[in-house]
Amino acid sequence: MKVADLFSGVGGLSLGFRQAGFAVAFAIEHDKEIAEAYSRNDSSAVMFNEDITKLDPKKLANRFGRVDVIVGGPPCQGFSQKGKRLSVNDDRNFLFKQYVRFVAEFKPKYFVLENVPNIITTAKGYFRDEIIREFSKLGYDVQADVFDVADFGVPQHRRRAIFLGQKKRLDVKFPKPVKKRVTVKDALSDLPRLLSGESYTAGVYPKNPQTEYQRKMRAGSKCIVNHESTKHSKIALKRLAMIPKGKGKEVLPPEHLTKSIYSGTWCRLLEDDQAATITTRFDTPSSGRFTLPDQNRCITVREAARLQSFPDSFVFYGSKCSQMKQVGNAVPPVFANAIAKEILKAEGVKK
Repeated sequence: MKVADLFSGVGGLSLGFRQAGFAVAFAIEHDKEIAEAYSRNDSSAVMFNEDITKLDPKKLANRFGRVDVIVGGPPCQGFSQKGKRLSVNDDRNFLFKQYVRFVAEFKPKYFVLENVPNIITTAKGYFRDEIIREFSKLGYDVQADVFDVADFGVPQHRRRAIFLGQKKRLDVKFPKPVKKRVTVKDALSDLPRLLSGESYTAGVYPKNPQTEYQRKMRAGSKCIVNHESTKHSKIALKRLAMIPKGKGKEVLPPEHLTKSIYSGTWCRLLEDDQAATITTRFDTPSSGRFTLPDQNRCITVREAARLQSFPDSFVFYGSKCSQMKQVGNAVPPVFANAIAKEILKAEGVKK
């Protein structure tokens, strides 16, 4: 079955579907560095590094023919809890209409639209109802719900809204949670320890995988890449040294408390729990709970990728800022894979 990925980012949705056996025909991503990173990880998909509003879906339909599934996550800054949430007065909140435009032209059997949870509740459900109404007019039966990806084997708490649609009648179901959650320790304990500002250049794994999750993440990979620690300031290192395992800013003396508004600031990851939501600034202790349980530094791009369920064979390219954006904005592939498998079930395909 063929997939098209709109607003693809680095390709978390694409990867999850490819892992389930789908073929990605094309992807659209406006950011040049991110589009290049996508293509370097999947050269089989045609990448359009374009503004989606400038693309003609009819021309793409003529070129690619039938597409069975359209996936994608329209930019969500207008719904974000960290944004101003201008709702109906924010143009960014209407980019889903570009997604609708492509579905209207390609007429896929299924679509998966991903976004932040606030898209369900913002403006008293206006956007949720509008999205469902737009697709209903095209002949799709749609269901929408909010999920925590930790329930599906991702070692991270990340709540996402999913609109799942099928032409005519909805036979496909949402995936069911797995029985066992994956912890931070399950995900990261085999990766080399680093000091602030240090990078692991040897490449080879220093130890065997410790968990089933680590074996899964290491499949097809012979070396470690993107494992470079940010060099923290002297004052940041002084603060981190004061924070014991399992603790956070509550142990800091008043003169070391910062004005950061982010939840989890200066807090260590809990090794026997899931990570907090990975954002695009996971290299900074003041941006959230991104400090390792027993190392005085924040997580690397590779560690963040592990917490997002990207396999080690997936390489992040470009500037450090772009790499963090690629990881932080992605849909966890393991979660995407769970949705892809449900579509295969609806098609009567056993995986």
